Amino acid sequence: MASNFLEQLVAEWYQYQEYFVLTNIRVGRRATGGHEGELDVVVAFNPVLGKLVHIETSMDADSWEQREKRFKKKFETGEKHIHALFKGLPLPEHPERIAVFGLGSRKNHKTLGGGKVVMLKDLLTEIIAEFKERTWFSDAVPEGFSILRTLQVATAYRKTIFKLPS
Repeated sequence: MASNFLEQLVAEWYQYQEYFVLTNIRVGRRATGGHEGELDVVVAFNPVLGKLVHIETSMDADSWEQREKRFKKKFETGEKHIHALFKGLPLPEHPERIAVFGLGSRKNHKTLGGGKVVMLKDLLTEIIAEFKERTWFSDAVPEGFSILRTLQVATAYRKTIFKLPS
């Protein structure tokens, strides 16, 4: 299970899109104990699309330079170990890399550590666009996706409760 809101949102969103999702996976077991690293958030594979994605999230307020170092290491660790998590499945040679941030702007930072930068605002916009055309009472998000279901209901009531424009 993901350990914070942003991790959980990303995990739910990819599961909802029919990806097999792994979270908080320790990789690279060391002979002397411990692990080389942990893929904190999401490693997602969609066998129909043949897509493999490594997503890392952060709500930090660190500088982009600090983020670059940290995420480069995370993505390199993922690149080294992700294929072992899906043994026997036909996987793309390299996973797509995505870094999702709650704070900051991607205006001057389209990529980070070799991955595409996505801001929380953009992710929410994508999710809400999916739910705008659906009615929650007849085409509800399954109850196991509590954050997505909440967003779907909030989207359905955006005009009446929140007094928001469509």
